[in-house]
Amino acid sequence: MPIVNNITRLLDSRKIPYTAFELSAEKRGALETSRLLGVDPERVFKTIVVTRNFGKPILVVIPGSCEVDLKALAIFLGEKKVFLTTQAEAEKLTGLQAGGISPLALINQGFVIVLDDTALKLDQIHISGGQLGLNIRLGVDDLTKLTRARFGKIGKSI
Repeated sequence: MPIVNNITRLLDSRKIPYTAFELSAEKRGALETSRLLGVDPERVFKTIVVTRNFGKPILVVIPGSCEVDLKALAIFLGEKKVFLTTQAEAEKLTGLQAGGISPLALINQGFVIVLDDTALKLDQIHISGGQLGLNIRLGVDDLTKLTRARFGKIGKSI
């Protein structure tokens, strides 16, 4: 029986094509997920929670092989400085477990969503399905429309 949650129901209700991949329900990084799925690591994106001095936190969606370039992100957003959250802070701010934080689970929650511009070169990417053990592959255009994500050069290679 495939996993059904708010994200899969949302995608189904909007008739957005996607593929759900079920893995064991444990926290794993994007690189391990790409290995388990046999997918190019540049296609498996992770969601990082970043805060700023004022305003709602930011969800940064970057390839698993990258880290957030905080300086580039601050410039992109017109902020003086932005800050990485701890795992505990990210979970408290989103209400989701680390490893299951997904921009699709936080639609209409007031988060600014910034997607690394490398996604523009891809037709589809993988993101968390909003819970541990669920990975969703969907079109970049569909993700952008649903989340109103902005594209920026905000990732740097690890």
